[in-house]
Amino acid sequence: MSGHLAYALAWIAFGLSHSGLAGRNLAGRRWSRIAYNAIALAAFLAVGGVGGWALGAEPAFDLPPWARWALGGVHLAGWAVMLLSARHYDLGRLGGLSQLRHPERPADEGLRLDGPHAWVRHPLYAGAFLILWGAALSPLGLATALWGSLYLLAGTYCEERRLLARYGADYAAYRARVPAFVPWRRPGGAPTA
Repeated sequence: MSGHLAYALAWIAFGLSHSGLAGRNLAGRRWSRIAYNAIALAAFLAVGGVGGWALGAEPAFDLPPWARWALGGVHLAGWAVMLLSARHYDLGRLGGLSQLRHPERPADEGLRLDGPHAWVRHPLYAGAFLILWGAALSPLGLATALWGSLYLLAGTYCEERRLLARYGADYAAYRARVPAFVPWRRPGGAPTA
């Protein structure tokens, strides 16, 4: 089996397990989110291990310095988007700690329309795309960007279905008004110049 095929299969297995387990009760209401995150982390580390084994010895691409700097800027911009966006999430709920401390509270946050959500529906995914493609400096980096992006698109599809089921017409109206990843409209729905 070629290294690229092994890495692709690892990403497919990760995507199927991660999206398939999302929203399921894995270990009782209080522990479910922590169990989901632990499984996701273990699976992601396994994907990284397969990638390192399959493609890690391949040399970096011979890019001109300006291209390396540009990709580095894209990569850093992705981390900035990710970190700034994280401030607008309840990280305790996302990690599962809030469910342990306050089991009577809902497991999910309400529909967020403020901060980066006024510009894009999935700001963390937008940052992840930039991180992935900014690190595409080698065969492993490029394969990671490709497979990670495909996973993010498939995960977005599953997440959108879950959000429509949870928030109904409110989410449908939000989705019609706000783009998924690229802020090509001003908040409120007007296109940017």
